[in-house]
Amino acid sequence: MSDYIIKAITSNKKVRAYAATSTNTVEEARRRQDTFATASAALGRTLTITGMMGAMMKGEDSTMIKVEGNGPLGAIVADGNAKGHVRGYVANPHTDFDLNEKGKLDVSRAVGTEGRLSVIKDLGLKEYFTGEVPIVSGEISEDFTYYFATSEQVPSAVGAGVLVNPDHTILAAGGFIVQLLPGADDETIDLLEKQISELPPISTLIRDGNTPEQILERLFGDNEVKILEKLPLEFRCKCSKERIANAIIGLGNDEIEAMIKEDHGADASCHFCNETYHFTEEELEALKQ
Repeated sequence: MSDYIIKAITSNKKVRAYAATSTNTVEEARRRQDTFATASAALGRTLTITGMMGAMMKGEDSTMIKVEGNGPLGAIVADGNAKGHVRGYVANPHTDFDLNEKGKLDVSRAVGTEGRLSVIKDLGLKEYFTGEVPIVSGEISEDFTYYFATSEQVPSAVGAGVLVNPDHTILAAGGFIVQLLPGADDETIDLLEKQISELPPISTLIRDGNTPEQILERLFGDNEVKILEKLPLEFRCKCSKERIANAIIGLGNDEIEAMIKEDHGADASCHFCNETYHFTEEELEALKQ
């Protein structure tokens, strides 16, 4: 099944929701980054949530996420847009630990429990919107829940999960974001809290074949959810040889000349997708201004 995101609203228009299946997307990121299990879980949760946050945007708008904790994983960086394209990487992809006391991948230990979560939105305006909050748990989902409540003042519940096979490939991944709209009453809030508390782990639901639509139906009931939009979700990088060439031009002629004389060419790799671009001496010579 291809990955996708759905946008939905409850029939009483008091709650909006997003749900995603992201198994293939996270597997592509794992393959490109060569992440071990715990690192895959941290990166996969972040990518899944980034994809849903991208779905909240319009047109050419985009968002960049940075999770910078004090754990051995180092920074997690991801970005996404309104078209369902996401990409991301972690500083130390081979970070891995034994399962925690709950029998789950120890993402919090990898990320760290201190640090910051930053969200930078490019809305096509002169200034970027930037929101930043402290990391509250390092579990990723809880940190984004805190971000929405604190930085955007939108009461939200965020869930994202990743199951990893023994060979480190991705078995299942997905997530949801549920947000209260103005007018949500205590009855709606109490029912939603109850439903979320009783929901099995999102990655388990995806593994068992549940679609994003079925996940929201479990939360709200069969007749309570109106699907507004469905969009594909995929790992797609924005890098290209042309972009790398422009970056090399920005280094200046002296630096380019050094590449020619000392290295007889240049190789440049993209952090996000690990694609390597080679430039011959002749190509570097042509980049001089």
